[in-house]
Amino acid sequence: MLKAGFIGAGTVGTALAVLLNRQGYKVAAVFDLNQSSSEKLAKRVKGCHVADTSQAVADSAEIIFITTPDAAIAGAVSRVNWRKGAAVVHCSGADSTDILEPARKSGAMVGGFHPLQTFAGVEQAIENIPGSTFALEAEEPLLNTLQTMAAALGGHWIELKADDKVAYHAAAVFASNYMVTLVKMAADLWQTFSIPADQATRALIPLMRGTLHNIETLGIPRCLTGPIARGDKGTVDKHLKTLREKAPALLFPYKELGLQTIPIAFAKGKIDREQADELESILKRN
Repeated sequence: MLKAGFIGAGTVGTALAVLLNRQGYKVAAVFDLNQSSSEKLAKRVKGCHVADTSQAVADSAEIIFITTPDAAIAGAVSRVNWRKGAAVVHCSGADSTDILEPARKSGAMVGGFHPLQTFAGVEQAIENIPGSTFALEAEEPLLNTLQTMAAALGGHWIELKADDKVAYHAAAVFASNYMVTLVKMAADLWQTFSIPADQATRALIPLMRGTLHNIETLGIPRCLTGPIARGDKGTVDKHLKTLREKAPALLFPYKELGLQTIPIAFAKGKIDREQADELESILKRN
C-alpha cells in the first residue's frame, strides 16, 4: 500500500488518517500550521510523525493529502517542491484539481478525494465516513488508487470532471447544511405556541428519521407525504395564512419549497394536472 502523508490536521485530515491507518495504510507524517493539531493526529495514528514543514511530508510520503481549509489549498501546494510521480490529492468538495496545478507542473499526479459526509467533529467524522460516497477526480493510475481507498473505507465512489464540482458541492449543501436550517425554521415555528426550541428539535428528529427511512426504502417520489402529496389545497392555504400572521419570515421559503414539491407529488401519481395547477396557483398567489 502507498505511504500517505497529510498536510492539514483538521477534522477531515484526522478522520481520514485514522481510518486509512485502520485499513492498513501507513501514514508517515503530518504537518499543520497549528502544531498541537498535528500532535493530536499523530497520537492517534501509529508510526506517524509530526513534520516541521509541509515539504517534509511531501518528501516522506507517496500520496500526500492536502486537508487544509479550501482557501488554504493553493498556498499549501505552492509552498512545496513536488517530485515527479508523487500523488497529490486534495479533499475539497467544491474545488477541482486545477487548484493543484503547481504540483501537476512538477510532474506529480493530482486528484480530488472528497467524502460526501458532514464533519461536525473528529469522532463524528470517523463514525460517519464508512459507507459514504467519495467524489473522485483524477486520471489513471491515481484514479484506481483512490477507488481502492474509497472501497477500503467501506464507501462508494463517483467520478467527477472539473466543471462538475461546484454543482456537486451545492447539492451537498442542500442535503446537509440546509437540512439544519429547515429544522431551525420548524423549531422557530413551534415557539409561536410556546414550545422551546430544544424540545421542538427533539420532537422533530423522529419525524426526520422516518422521512429519511422512507427516502431510502421507497425512493422519490413514492416517499413523499403531506398536503401537497395529497393535493390538499385547503391545508396549504391555511398554512400560508398562519405563516403570514405568526411567522412572516417563513412564508417565502414555504412557498418556494412547496412549488418545488408539486412536481414530485405529480410524479407520485396521487394528484392530477388540475390539482397541481391549483396548488401552484395558491402558492404563487398568496
